[in-house]
Amino acid sequence: VQLQASGGGSVQAGGSLRLSCAASGATLGHYVMAWFRQAPGKEREFVAAISGSGDITRYVDSVKGRFTISRDGAKNTLYLQMLSLKPEDTAVYYCAAGWTSSRRVIVITSAQYKNWGQGTQVTVSS
Repeated sequence: VQLQASGGGSVQAGGSLRLSCAASGATLGHYVMAWFRQAPGKEREFVAAISGSGDITRYVDSVKGRFTISRDGAKNTLYLQMLSLKPEDTAVYYCAAGWTSSRRVIVITSAQYKNWGQGTQVTVSS
């Protein structure tokens, strides 16, 4: 599976962005998908994940109520809608996909994802 992330940019605090991650090489029905982010000088951290079935999601506490992860099976694309952005959301955002036998699995550890996009920069200024 090849992943191509896009949609990053520079916004002021309180602004919004929508990240996209287009997949090719496989259909994603049996792939759990996620967004991770890495800020300068920090380790990569989990942001949000969505099951292959699309109806189970998980978020890191710091983005709950502000970010929404979703997927479009017809377009083979993963999204991350980000609202009320804060300066601490500044990071490179990576999409990831991991095959699972069950479509109702959530994975939040980066080591279990074998397919990664190239990253897209999100910068939030105060």
